[in-house]
Amino acid sequence: MTNPWLARFANEPALVAPHLQERFGASLAALDTRLTAELAAAQGEGDDFWTELGVWGSKRLRPYVIRDGVLLVPVKGVLLNGFPYQYGDWATGYEYIWKCLDRGLDDPEVKGIAFVTDSPGGMVAGNFDLVDHIFEARGRKPMRAFAAESAYSAAYSIASAADRLVVARTGGVGSIGVVTSHVDISQAIAEYGYKITFIFAGKHKVDGNPYEALPDDVKARIQERIDELYGVFVDTVARNRNLDAAAVRATEALTFTATQAIENKLADSVGALDAALAEFAADILTTDEGTETMTTNTVASVKADHPEIAAALIAEGNTQGAADAKASNEKAVADAVKADRDRCAKIDALAAKYPGNAKVAEIVTAAKADGSSAADTALKLMESGAVQAAAVLGAIQQDDTTATAAVPAKPGETAKGPQTPDGWKAEWQASAALQAEFPKVEAYIALKKDEAKNGGAK
Repeated sequence: MTNPWLARFANEPALVAPHLQERFGASLAALDTRLTAELAAAQGEGDDFWTELGVWGSKRLRPYVIRDGVLLVPVKGVLLNGFPYQYGDWATGYEYIWKCLDRGLDDPEVKGIAFVTDSPGGMVAGNFDLVDHIFEARGRKPMRAFAAESAYSAAYSIASAADRLVVARTGGVGSIGVVTSHVDISQAIAEYGYKITFIFAGKHKVDGNPYEALPDDVKARIQERIDELYGVFVDTVARNRNLDAAAVRATEALTFTATQAIENKLADSVGALDAALAEFAADILTTDEGTETMTTNTVASVKADHPEIAAALIAEGNTQGAADAKASNEKAVADAVKADRDRCAKIDALAAKYPGNAKVAEIVTAAKADGSSAADTALKLMESGAVQAAAVLGAIQQDDTTATAAVPAKPGETAKGPQTPDGWKAEWQASAALQAEFPKVEAYIALKKDEAKNGGAK
């Protein structure tokens, strides 16, 4: 076994969905071939968790994105312990999720936290500690999990710790179980004429080795360990979802569709990611407005010292607050739907340039589902090799809706050039630091476009 990430699961209990074995292996293979290069390219600016990889490295490997007051915490790919990164759709570390949650809880700009999940599961080690940490944070800020598309096994334990869980219509959750395996290669070794002799001390020192059949007593001890971990998993989900442990155990590690998950109370509602996120942001806004209205009316009643008038004012304020909140909610949902349609239209425009290209179609379909921007989709197309980089960059640069004129300098500052692809190119050419961080000017332009489209969001 040459893949060091896959080796972490050898002969160890795991929280994974077996039917996603191919995705599991492919994700760890991609991690093995790509991560080293990414880390080598990252140039840090300090020893802090969020700065040590530099701007580009942090954006790629430790994202911190806030949209409409909601912190988006990706829980994607294979979930790993001792892995302080978030690497696209391939892998996410428990340490990264922990750090991202803590930062969001302390960040005044963050009003709510969303765990955006699409994962076949991952390692046992580190999972339950993280889940307990999320559960203990309930009440500090609203937290909601979104299975878009999947939240299986280790990913489900994380999602279950949020206040609510929303599942995509075509998504799934569950696989509440623990698995390990033993490989017996003794017959193959014998056929090749080899014989393995162990020299050891301690009766059980070589239990479970692959060079001999697994004895019944050793299998029984491994089963005891699996059963104990299974009990922890079941009790954790029961606590998080306010279910009876027997009901959780009765799922027998099955996976469930969105409608089935609602029926057995493993999830709360069904919804598309962008619309569900917009609803979450609107719910947070409604809560904030209601709190603010009540606080103002209470102060007014104290100043006036007329209880009967105060009661009337509070009732009037609550009625108006509810009406305003409803209108704001409806507008937020409508705006989110329009924004998503515009985003999908831009992504479709990229795909239209390459009719019949199956790889482009696959990337575009995934991008429309997971909320990627057109700029991010273009970068994925470039990285995949499905299309020519120059053609994709040309498509990005045709969209100049974010361009702005040159910004005059304030006293003591340097004037900023025009915020256009040509302006960003000039910035890159004039800066040795930018050239060191972004070996290609196209990468810097793509980053600036993405920042401009998102309003400078972290």
